[in-house]
Amino acid sequence: MLPLPNKDRVLYLFLDESGNLDFTPKGTKYFVLTCVGLTQPSPLLNTLHELKLSFLEDGQDCEYFHCSEDNKFVRRAVFRTIADNLNELSIDSLIVEKRKTIPPLRAYNRFYPRMLGYLLKHVLPRENFTRAKKIIVIADSYPDKRNRKAIEKAVQQTLSKMIGDSCPFRFYSHSSRSHLGLQVADYCAWAIFRKYERGDTSSYDRIEAVINSEFDIFRRGTTLYH
Repeated sequence: MLPLPNKDRVLYLFLDESGNLDFTPKGTKYFVLTCVGLTQPSPLLNTLHELKLSFLEDGQDCEYFHCSEDNKFVRRAVFRTIADNLNELSIDSLIVEKRKTIPPLRAYNRFYPRMLGYLLKHVLPRENFTRAKKIIVIADSYPDKRNRKAIEKAVQQTLSKMIGDSCPFRFYSHSSRSHLGLQVADYCAWAIFRKYERGDTSSYDRIEAVINSEFDIFRRGTTLYH
């Protein structure tokens, strides 16, 4: 469980998604949006940086960590490092069974901000993150370049509603290559996604202890209205 931040520490929330937004039968069954909370300084991120350097020294061309693309050896090492530092993490995830989403909400620039809002409702109030000196929210870059500005504006509005004036915050959309925190979120999101999409909990079991919530938005047959 992530220690509650105080006025001398900055809280980082890293957001990553797993699954695709193809709502045809060819697409994934689930879409999973995951938030990983870390405060700085972070021994976990330092250890992961050292791990990456060790791979380079061993002759492996490891530019950055990406769970679905990393080989099994790298993946095991990264999950082992995360599992050894669970006391630094706080994980929340929103689970969407895509077929239950009504058509008007399936556009990315509407779907993503709405899902983010539902996720943050579970993250921010429960942990009282407003005690932090500042909140930095970093999401993986959006693949839809045409709608990126509209999406970022919608996310900013969502965060403003959730956080308000209680704590300064900033929101950024960065490539996952740019920050080890985003790469941790990618690994955690992948593990949770595999649990729902394929029934594989081998990686999920390693992080389960610090998963605060897995909110299945349709668990009671809820319909999202526009």
